[in-house]
Amino acid sequence: MMERQRPASGEGRSEKESDPRAAEEWAGRKEGTRAASNRHATLVASGIFLSRIAGLLRDRVFAYYFGSSDAADIFRAAFRIPNLLQNLFGEGALSASFIPVYANLLARKEEDEADEVASAVFCMLALTMSCLVLAGILAAPFLTAVIAPGFTGEKLDQTIFLVRILFPGAGLLAISAWCLGILNSHRRFFISYSAPVAWNVMMILSMVAFGGRLDQMALTKVLAWGSVAGSALQIGVQLPFVLRLTRRFSVSIGLAKESVRTVVRNFPPMLVSRGVVQISAYIDTLIASFLPAGALAAIVYAQTLYILPVSLFGMSVSAAELPAFSSALGDADEVSAYLRARLNAALRSIAFFVVPSAVAFFALGDVVVGAIYQTGRFGRQDSIYVWAIIAGYAIGLLATTCGRLYASAFYALRDTRTPLGFAVLRVLLAASLGYVAALHLPHFLGFEARWGAAGLAASAGIAGWLELVLLRGALNRRIGPTGLAASFAGRLWLAAAIAAAAGWGVKLAMHGDHPIKLAAACLGLYGAVYFSMTAALRVPEMGRLIGKAARLAKTVRR
Repeated sequence: MMERQRPASGEGRSEKESDPRAAEEWAGRKEGTRAASNRHATLVASGIFLSRIAGLLRDRVFAYYFGSSDAADIFRAAFRIPNLLQNLFGEGALSASFIPVYANLLARKEEDEADEVASAVFCMLALTMSCLVLAGILAAPFLTAVIAPGFTGEKLDQTIFLVRILFPGAGLLAISAWCLGILNSHRRFFISYSAPVAWNVMMILSMVAFGGRLDQMALTKVLAWGSVAGSALQIGVQLPFVLRLTRRFSVSIGLAKESVRTVVRNFPPMLVSRGVVQISAYIDTLIASFLPAGALAAIVYAQTLYILPVSLFGMSVSAAELPAFSSALGDADEVSAYLRARLNAALRSIAFFVVPSAVAFFALGDVVVGAIYQTGRFGRQDSIYVWAIIAGYAIGLLATTCGRLYASAFYALRDTRTPLGFAVLRVLLAASLGYVAALHLPHFLGFEARWGAAGLAASAGIAGWLELVLLRGALNRRIGPTGLAASFAGRLWLAAAIAAAAGWGVKLAMHGDHPIKLAAACLGLYGAVYFSMTAALRVPEMGRLIGKAARLAKTVRR
């Protein structure tokens, strides 16, 4: 951190401070930068929102044709195995190592070297993915046995077959992350984050075109090929923009250049961090493979809904705050005060939306699940089953989203080891608790074995709180006290509880109505009551939301 020098009165002041016109111009540039950042954040959020909606539509169509059947379990497990490539080598690790170097070259107007770096990274990534895809196809039986050891007979054979189809698509999705890095560095955010819509559309079309003519097992093969085609299409929609931005693309590794070697050096630490996060999901798959048919598919249905508030409120706020955290200047006390103020404000913004999301999942999860998935082979009992699972995940929803923000603060302090260590502890706790809660606790309590899926989800939620407590404690020792004030959190939980009671009343009154009609009435009232209560309880975030809405309405009237 650089220490900001305080000039003596009237001495050493910069031109911007001493010249009113220069100061005005400087303030204008700062305001323009802030407006640009807000505009970019809006584009990112819009792209993510569209891709998530497309994903929900894809899962609704999937639920229509597969429900919670053996075929659904097979495809979900098969998809997760090669998807490890995209998760490890994709947006997270590649962007963190590639974008800083590439964007810095662009900022210094060194476009030729930037193009060389982009070419080298593409060639290395393509070569690596080709080797890993081939290895994955050959090792499909071993990988399937490790990830889904509970699968046997035809279920195991079909999973292996699908894994071999899906591996090339996962490799293509990793290449798509390179396109995202290029586009984001050039501030082309919307196309990169909305590109997954093309992949989702291709999968939807595959199911709709063949779902009425094929049995479930045959349809899984068509869907797998549709996923591969969608991966290629996701690259295809970005490639024209990428090629216009990289003017001098060449086939070259280019390790002689220091900038390329920097990307290579930065990649392994981020790969390890990304891998720890992914291990948790694969442990869930491994444990769920021992549960009765439909459990794994139900877990994935629940995770798709659970990830929505995590992405929209946790990831988006954390991504926006990271550069702000990193811009802190001054001595240690000034930096700490700046980080505390921004962190606490961001925590309140996250909690304002995540608390009602968690309560809605916990209290009205059957309504949410029914509106999205209840169609075709996915019936009312399936909605209740997925509700139990998503209620388990809801236990840790606030902890997970806030934990991402604390991790961003550590990254801003150039500390990547502390969050990595706590993530490892979280995974170990989740795996230990999940094994007991999923495979042994239902029998001990006299429940059917399939309800172990809810215990598995609850274990992940509990582990999320451990990680948050450790992150908050370690950061507070460095910068001073942070966190949500008890009075603030209490008002949010109270408002959400009252809103949930109102939602329950609607659910009981409209019992038996169409799931979408029920959700519109029940969740609509839930939201209205929550916002009304937070306004009545004078929650500052609600006041700011009302102010933004008033300004927007005033602009529209003009």
